[in-house]
Amino acid sequence: MSVWLMLGMFLVLANLPWIGERIFLIYPLEQKSNWIRLMELFIYYLGSLLIGVVFETRFSGDVYTQGWEFFTITLSLFLVLAVPGVVYRYQWLPLQHKFK
Repeated sequence: MSVWLMLGMFLVLANLPWIGERIFLIYPLEQKSNWIRLMELFIYYLGSLLIGVVFETRFSGDVYTQGWEFFTITLSLFLVLAVPGVVYRYQWLPLQHKFK
């Protein structure tokens, strides 16, 4: 159950930069650039790693040391989880504006 909860939480975190025009859902902007969105995505990725460490510490009592392969795979997974938000931002919204 906790694995599915974490994956769902990571899905939400990966899609937050693409949903609106606010930085970290707090500070509003007129137009958020792609660089800001990517910076937000990377910070949310680091936050998801921190959440994973907290879960691992809570359930096993110790944190297993990871190599670069782990971080490459988890970043790739996080980017794949961000695909629905990217599709929403760059394909769905322009189509909605086009047909209005």
